Amino acid sequence: MAKNDPFGFDISVSASKKKNPRGRRGMSGASETSTRVCDHPGCQEDGKYRAPKSPDVLDDYFWFCREHVREYNLKWNFFDGASDQEYLDQVDKDRVWERPTKPFGKRSEEQRAWARLGVDDPHQVLGDNATRNPGKAASGSRRLPPTERRAIDILDAQDSWSKTEIRKAYKALIKVLHPDMNGGDRSQEEQLAEVVWAWDQIKISRNFRDN
Repeated sequence: MAKNDPFGFDISVSASKKKNPRGRRGMSGASETSTRVCDHPGCQEDGKYRAPKSPDVLDDYFWFCREHVREYNLKWNFFDGASDQEYLDQVDKDRVWERPTKPFGKRSEEQRAWARLGVDDPHQVLGDNATRNPGKAASGSRRLPPTERRAIDILDAQDSWSKTEIRKAYKALIKVLHPDMNGGDRSQEEQLAEVVWAWDQIKISRNFRDN
């Protein structure tokens, strides 16, 4: 926002930081607003530099002056108390950002459990049709305009049918949805309108044989 705003408002980020300096840190890492005293025994200097208390408590800090934070950092050892094997394990994890991948070709616990039952693929327990989805296979084998494809789906028909066969499906749906066939119940009028629209698309189409 322009500095010469007639209303005197300045909502820029820099202005906000000036008004609220809480926790602001300088280029050296010092907290400019800290009023703490250095945590080093006997030191009365300002504690403007924070340092984690231990590798296990990284969100709780000591506050030191510049001299003592340097001294503390020189002695800091993240692996203090860890065994050589724990150190090597952490190095291995850091190589992949602690997100190891599974060895290619190695069976998982679940796969080994199925193998003990004599099943190589869990889908086999469902039979020959386990990985097949015939839902639209029969009605999706032809290229049709989007409107006619939608019409086929609405009429629950197949694109290999003739107009005569599709008309039978259309009439069957009309009997189910029409208010006159349901004691005047008009709760399905929207579905009925879709069915009528769908038959209108098929009726004038050249993509379906008459008989």
